[in-house]
Amino acid sequence: MSGIGLHTGNPCTMTFNPAPPDHGIRFRRIDLAGQPSVIADVDHVVDISRGTTLQDGEARVHTVEHVLAAFAGLQIDNMIVDLDNNEPPVFDGSAMPYVERILEVGIVDQDADKVYLEVDQPMYLSEPERGVDLVVTPSDELRITFMIDYNNPALGTQYTTLIDLDKEFVKDYAPARTFCFLSEVEMLKKAGLIKGGGLDNAVVIYDSDLGQVEVDRIKRVLDLKDDVFVGKNGIINDVQLRYPNEPVRHKTLDLLGDLFLIGVPFKGHILAARSGHKSNVALAKKMRELYKKKRIAGKYASKKSAFLFDINSILKIMPHRYPFLLIDRIIDLEPSKRVTALKNVTINEPFFQGHFPGHPIMPGVLILEAMAQAGGVLLLNAIEDPQSKVVYFLAIDNARFRKPVMPGDQLRFELEMVSFRRNTCKMNANAYVDGTLVCSADFMAMVVDK
Repeated sequence: MSGIGLHTGNPCTMTFNPAPPDHGIRFRRIDLAGQPSVIADVDHVVDISRGTTLQDGEARVHTVEHVLAAFAGLQIDNMIVDLDNNEPPVFDGSAMPYVERILEVGIVDQDADKVYLEVDQPMYLSEPERGVDLVVTPSDELRITFMIDYNNPALGTQYTTLIDLDKEFVKDYAPARTFCFLSEVEMLKKAGLIKGGGLDNAVVIYDSDLGQVEVDRIKRVLDLKDDVFVGKNGIINDVQLRYPNEPVRHKTLDLLGDLFLIGVPFKGHILAARSGHKSNVALAKKMRELYKKKRIAGKYASKKSAFLFDINSILKIMPHRYPFLLIDRIIDLEPSKRVTALKNVTINEPFFQGHFPGHPIMPGVLILEAMAQAGGVLLLNAIEDPQSKVVYFLAIDNARFRKPVMPGDQLRFELEMVSFRRNTCKMNANAYVDGTLVCSADFMAMVVDK
């Protein structure tokens, strides 16, 4: 498929290629040396100013949300998308041109199980200053309810609900075109955007009091050759909407494309009010973190445990054994970001026999060791094949012991990953008893092969 990009104005030919199971969606820049590619997930989003831009090294691709919306709506998991420039063609500003070509060649069921993110607890994201709210509630299927209110007569308050992708996406959502307000056009142009924009690939809504004078000025800014006039329906050139609520349907389309960046399809009901790419991608990040957490839990967690990892799960993860396994439970984990672990301190600990007789106190070095073991769990999703690795600690800085830890106490460790580069990580750690800080330290560690 060939055309020009909406924001760059660059000509581009895009080719959809099949890919094997578990490959995901990759955009491949065949115009660059070595044909570098970028995978379509939220970890590779680098810009969300007026669209969603992905980058990995030299491979940078702008405004991918409409293409991804087509994949999401058609429930495609694996694809290699070749581009000979940096932005997919915009065509008419909807996802329908991509959908039609994909349906024309057909979709193949692959011999692999489809993996879903199942949202089992409500999630929230709110930006009060922009009037944006996003809520995700549990549902057996993907559903989206979207509301917009731009206080404009041509739009009013609009809402839509997508209930069934199979029945509704192609007919009711894929054809919905992108839109903008006349007042935004000059700002976008000055920002170096919409170089390929025009009245044939966007619905432009009139929101000025200056009448034809303002329209003529914008025509000169865009260097448009054809006539441009204030439409009777509040839309430039009286462009007819494909649906009475086409704008909110397109916002739903954008949301589908942005949430495709979770990396797996999801089951949940999205309730969205006035959200755009920034908030969509922020929600996708939260949902991807949930997916990573569930993926690790599914690998290690005990089905009988009400907690993330009980001791049986920890024994699968940690190489330590009695008397040197010093954590009993993982109660929360954000892979590669933070972990919360518990250690129950009892009089039966072997070190209390000598530290100190008649006055048992947990050695500070063992509190540090327990924190470090919790840090080892934090590395689970940061490295490949963690079972074949071991963590060596290189430095412990800023260690402070603020209160003795005694039998009967429960230590709560909270660690946060500060950085992770070239198999070397830095972590900040705190230990609490009954909400009181008893120990803190900064760790540096290296991951090596066993």
